[in-house]
Amino acid sequence: MAELIRRRQRFVGRRAELGAFRDNLGLAPDDEAHRFLFHVHGIAGVGKTSLVREWEKTARECGALTAYVDEAVTSVPEALAALSAEFARQGHPFKRLDRLLETYRQRRHEAESASFADPGEAGEAGSPGARPSAAGTALATAGTIGLGMIPVVGPFAGVLDTARLAEGADRLRATLSARFRNPDDVRLVLTPDEVLTPVLVEELTEALRQLPWITLFFDTYERTAPFLGGWLHALMTTEQYGKLPLPVVVTLAGRQPFDTTLWDGFADFMTDVRLDPFTEDETRGLLAARSVTEETVVAEVLRLSGGLPVLVSTLAQNRPADPDDVGDPSATAVERFLKWERDPLRRRVALECALPRGLDEDVFLAVVEEARAGAGEDAAALYDWLRALPFVTERATAHTTGLRYHDVVRAPMLRLRRTRSPRGWTARHAALARHFAAWREEEETEAGLRADDRWRSVRWRALRLEETYHSLCANPATALAAALRDVAEACRESAGAARR
Repeated sequence: MAELIRRRQRFVGRRAELGAFRDNLGLAPDDEAHRFLFHVHGIAGVGKTSLVREWEKTARECGALTAYVDEAVTSVPEALAALSAEFARQGHPFKRLDRLLETYRQRRHEAESASFADPGEAGEAGSPGARPSAAGTALATAGTIGLGMIPVVGPFAGVLDTARLAEGADRLRATLSARFRNPDDVRLVLTPDEVLTPVLVEELTEALRQLPWITLFFDTYERTAPFLGGWLHALMTTEQYGKLPLPVVVTLAGRQPFDTTLWDGFADFMTDVRLDPFTEDETRGLLAARSVTEETVVAEVLRLSGGLPVLVSTLAQNRPADPDDVGDPSATAVERFLKWERDPLRRRVALECALPRGLDEDVFLAVVEEARAGAGEDAAALYDWLRALPFVTERATAHTTGLRYHDVVRAPMLRLRRTRSPRGWTARHAALARHFAAWREEEETEAGLRADDRWRSVRWRALRLEETYHSLCANPATALAAALRDVAEACRESAGAARR
């Protein structure tokens, strides 16, 4: 009970939204008032993720099995793997789905290797060990594009040779059919959604024999909708993948309003939740929960935050009570976030740590190495202080758990850092690029990765991506060519790798 009380004290406001979600889980699935889909939308910093996470806790209190997915996934198979991992952590492993996902990854790799090793277009027809010609490689690439194994969007989509795509797709189908004697393996590679999703539906149905509800949460949906939107629509509104059991509730959260074009006719089965900035009463309630009650301070927070919960929480972090603090004339966005942090070292660390897109303790130490010069504060204590800031959240990745700044806070910090010292900006990003390059090389050595194995390594790809990001920030003119080569290599690996 004490923990529940403390949690409710930490999460302030949105009582109507919390009540609506909880009440929905109190209705039978066949009740006309029950809703199968919730769609949360609003501007950055308005509290979408916080509400979704609170809904997830509410669902678990009601006995539900839950899963949370965000933009870390880049394809339907990756989303299915993320869902399965979340279920397993709660004691409900989806073993058949996991086995099929592993088979998919193996067959996918074999298919991609086969598509680029087809000797039909080799330099000298039939020459052992000959490398494929440029024409053969182009045709193999066209085949993987034509079958949807490489994503093509934006301005590139209009310049593709459709005849070439069709020819390459036909050739790739023939190659896969020859390589995989089992037609099920061919289907798994070419249409993984159609093979994997029915297994998910079957395992959801089996799990619900022991559970009252299963709730699925898809956050940052504006980034995942291009590949999850149609799949989710088919999953929920048709029987293309089998009958989705009724006690499944899906939540989408993103910046865009509900897509009425895609979900036409579904309005009676969903709840649209638009989140607006806090009202004055809600802002005051959050400040009171943080023991900020001095009226001059409250008035300043109201003025600076615009009611955005992430900013209200940040400004209330140190419980300011001195009217002199409120009188600070600074109007810069960064000053809003660090307004009541007086320690110059901590302020500098907060700015420096905005440079990487995410950071674990290793990245943190690399970032603050210069910022801590001559300072006596322990690095572990600084890291703990940083992770406690209200605009910093923990996020699990494929190989580590790290920290991430909220976009609303990070963007102005980056602008300030770049405009204040362009040379310092270049130097710090170049240094981070070198750190990531060193870690990438260590991974190559320790994991024994050969040149053709590297893009299949999740950790290697993640390190290479961050190395490229910082190289582009430091010197885009010289780093662009290498970045484009990496895009081409990533396309050969998978759609997910290319999207990243």
